[in-house]
Amino acid sequence: GQLANLCLLSSIEPVNVAEALRNADWVSAMQDELDQFARLEVWRLVPRPKGKTIIKTKWIFKFKKDESSLVIRNKARLVAVGYSQQEGIDYD
Repeated sequence: GQLANLCLLSSIEPVNVAEALRNADWVSAMQDELDQFARLEVWRLVPRPKGKTIIKTKWIFKFKKDESSLVIRNKARLVAVGYSQQEGIDYD
């Protein structure tokens, strides 16, 4: 038979920020996302309106793969948890 060298990498995406922060590649992916937000000026800090719900955020972690299903990079997305808002209270 033939022998092959194998390299087993973790193929499990983090399910929360604490897990992601333990890996430099995921930290870098998170920083890339925040840098992109800054470049595109997609948000700005504003005073909290009295009686309004703040939209929370959540990190989503995914592997980006090529045509052969090989992982080519880690992708982190920071998304708004908009379903926490209430119609008539937080928006019209």
